[in-house]
Order: sequence, then C-alpha cells, then structure tokens
Amino acid sequence: MNTIDNQTNQTLDLSEKIYELNELSNLIQSLKSRDQKIVHCHGVFDLLHIGHIRHFEEARKFGDILVVTITQDQFVNKGPSRPAFTETLRAEAIAALQMVDYVAINNWPTAVKTIELLTPDYYVKGLEYNQTSNDRTGGIGPEEEAVQSVGGQLVFTDDITFSSSSLINQHLSAFPKDVSEWISGFASRHSSSEVLKYLDSARGIKVLVVGETIIDEYVYCDSLGKAGKEPVLVAREISSERFAGGIVAVSNHISAVADSVSMLTFLGRTNSYEGIIRDNLNPRVHPEFLYKEGDSPTIVKRRFVENHPFQKLFEVYVMDDGENKASESQEVFDKLESLIPNYDVVVVTDYGHGMLGPREVELLCAESKFLAINTQVNAGNLGFNTVSKYRTADFICVSEKEIRLEARSRRKDLKDIVLDVSNQMGCDQIIITQGPQGCLCYTSQEGFTRVPALALEVVDRIGAGDAVFSVAALCAAQKAPAEITGFIGNVAGAEAVATVGNRDTLERIPFQRHIETILK
Repeated sequence: MNTIDNQTNQTLDLSEKIYELNELSNLIQSLKSRDQKIVHCHGVFDLLHIGHIRHFEEARKFGDILVVTITQDQFVNKGPSRPAFTETLRAEAIAALQMVDYVAINNWPTAVKTIELLTPDYYVKGLEYNQTSNDRTGGIGPEEEAVQSVGGQLVFTDDITFSSSSLINQHLSAFPKDVSEWISGFASRHSSSEVLKYLDSARGIKVLVVGETIIDEYVYCDSLGKAGKEPVLVAREISSERFAGGIVAVSNHISAVADSVSMLTFLGRTNSYEGIIRDNLNPRVHPEFLYKEGDSPTIVKRRFVENHPFQKLFEVYVMDDGENKASESQEVFDKLESLIPNYDVVVVTDYGHGMLGPREVELLCAESKFLAINTQVNAGNLGFNTVSKYRTADFICVSEKEIRLEARSRRKDLKDIVLDVSNQMGCDQIIITQGPQGCLCYTSQEGFTRVPALALEVVDRIGAGDAVFSVAALCAAQKAPAEITGFIGNVAGAEAVATVGNRDTLERIPFQRHIETILK
C-alpha cells in the first residue's frame, strides 16, 4: 500500500510493511499455516524513542514475525494537541525499524477486535502494564481475554522504559514557556496519583445538581452581505445542530467523575425537547423533571454562526423570562426539601432565568451539607443574578466579570473583592475564572493561588465555565489543595473550549488520561 505523508505530500513506498488490517489478517493466516509464530505489539507510539525500540527488540524474541498496530489519531486519549505525530507518520516511523515486519493502523479504540482479527501467538506489553491497577483505561483485561480466546498468550517485556508524553512535554511542549514552567513546578509538588485520587474519591460522592435546562442551538450560515434596501446583514442558512446545555451539560460533566448524580430542572410543557435531553443525558444521571405551566417552553438559546470562519453573528433567546408561578415555586421547594437530605453535595448552576426564587435559595443555603454555587450573568438576567442572592455557600465558582458585578466595581483589586465576598457569605473556597489568564483560587487556609489556562485550542468558549465549576466543586467538597482544584478545573475547561458548544462533555477515562499526560 502506498502511504501519503500528509505533512510533506511526499509519496513513500511502504507496501512491503504497512497494510490495511484485513489484508494483514490474510497474510498472517498464511504465515501461521507455515508454522510462523506471530508476535503482536499495540500502542500509540507518539514519539518513537529508545524505550520503544528496546520493547520491539524484546518482543521479537518471542516469535518469528513482529506485527505492530498503532492507535488511530481519533482514539488517542491524551488531551488536546495529541498525538503530536499523525497516525501516518507514526506508522512510517515504526515501519522503518528493522525488527518490525508489518505495521497497521487500528480501526477501533482498543486492540481487542484487532487481536481477534490477527490471532497472534503472543501479545506483548511493557512491564508497566503487568499491574492492572496501573491501567486506568481498563484495556489490558479485555485484551488478555481476547488473546487467550484466539489461543495466544499475553507476555511482558522488561527493559528500559521512557514516556513519549514526558519527552514531548519536556522538548516539544505546545504550552507557552511560562505555562510549561508552572506545570513543571506543579508536577514536582503533586504527583498524578495524588491529583487523580480526588477524582477517584469523588466517585462515591452523592451529588444533586440543580438549575435550568438550556437547549443550545447553532444555526450555521453563509453571510451574503447587506440587504438591498435596508442596513441588515443577510445570511444563507446552511445547517443547524442542537445540544443539551445548561444544567444537563453540568450533570454530564459531573457524571464523568461521580457515580451517583441526580438532576433537578424545569422543562416546558410545550417544546419541551425532553427526547433530545434524555438522549444526551449520561445514563449515570437520574433526572427529576418538573414542568412549567401554560405555554412556557424549555429555554432555547439560538446562536447564528458564520460557518467559515466559526464566528457568532447574533443570538436569540426563546423563553419565558418571568418569575415562577406560585404553584411552580412550591413544586420546586417541595422537591428540594425531599431531595437535599439524601445528597453529600448540592451543585447549583443558577442561570438567572427564574427557576430559583428566594424561598428555594434559602432552603438550599440552610439544608445543603455542602453547597457549591455558580451564578451566571447573561443578557437574559440583566445583571440581577449575582452570588449575594445566596446567603452562604461552601464553594463559589464565577467569572471575574460576575464577581465584579457583585462588587459593582471594574477597578477594585480582584483579591479584595474575593475577600469581601468570602467574609460576607462565610464561604472559604472560591475560584474566579479569568479566561486566557486561567483562574484565581482562594481558600481561607491557603490564601490565593493562580493556575494558568491549560487550553491549547479554543474553538468555542460556550460551556467552559460550567466545565470548570462541575469538577472543581467535587474537589472543593473534599478540601483538596486549592491549586489541585484549580488545575483539575482548568483541564476540564481546556477540554470544553476545544469543541463546539456542548457537543462533547467530559468522559472519565480520557479526562484522567489528559491529566496524566500533562503531568508526565
């Protein structure tokens, strides 16, 4: 097969080594019929180094033919900017090694189906995989079962090891120099196992998530220019897509960390979008839907977007922006009263569209064992939705603009504002998100800590603050060190800004791998 180097457009003839999987399977069956023992290695192999070479050399000794399969780019769970080298380049680099007989690019996220297709006599992993507790992906168990099912054996090499991620972080880091230096210092203070233990422990926390459901609709357009008779921009609609946003996105993020999550929210009786919401809700989230009376719809925020480049033109809200009716408020109050005692942490994302009135807010403040709040400023609440609507909280996470609106000051020192809010609300854990500047973290015991932004690619900022708040709240509930809480939150934010709207939400294993990769 001829393989094209996408970066240089230079055609390289690698037909003797690089195969499609089905072609390679046929070849292997022919080799096995001649009593050739097949050895199979699989991995990302993002930056080929001496550790990989030693691994392949040791693996080759188990049999006659060494086959290496590599993970497709789309399945590499190491965070934004990874893999550093495309699947084509990685395949070519491995094919250039003398001890490797054949190379293929895997078609699936794991090697299980590939093992079943190639039927190796030996499936070889590095010694670091010998302890299944070290494998957060949970892949080594199913892979061992797969190789045994085809009559093969899982074996391990034991030689010098290096980490591609560590080498890339040290020598090819995509982060600015100051961020790389901060990460290096953070990693010297906190190992990845220390950081991840807060995510592991969060699995047992029972979480109630409260707030408004928002359907985020993106209408992609091609701008045509000014109308002929009026000063109006005219655009041609190309396509549209809808995402389950608001508290649904927050609940999905939290369910990537916690196993027991319930969500209390309002939907409209007309245009409820309940089907879309249920389809997009993580199965670990138990929804408690309440329904607004009359013709009030589920909130829709419709954004019109210039398709190329991705640029928002304007936004339309579809909602009833009045206060809840007395019967609706009573329904929310009664439901909260019955639910709150059953949960360790109550996470409130208050978008200020009328779901939570004074009685409900006071109940949350008085009865929650641990209350984490995020009050958002948007065009629909006209600045009335600030943190002081809550009497107290255990953790607050808002943007700098939102905390400054609370203080009614554009220029006052941000740390002074945070201290004022902390004293006023009796809240000893606060995070202020600052976009490209990262976040400012405060605890009454540690004081102030700054954590830089960890985003390498910004596609869309919608939902970034929700992602930071979602996971930071569960770290704060465990009294994690402030910089660990901020770091985990900013990793979540980095994943959120790398996708359009809430098209994707956090997933447990990729999120953990992202953290591990940064800290190597």
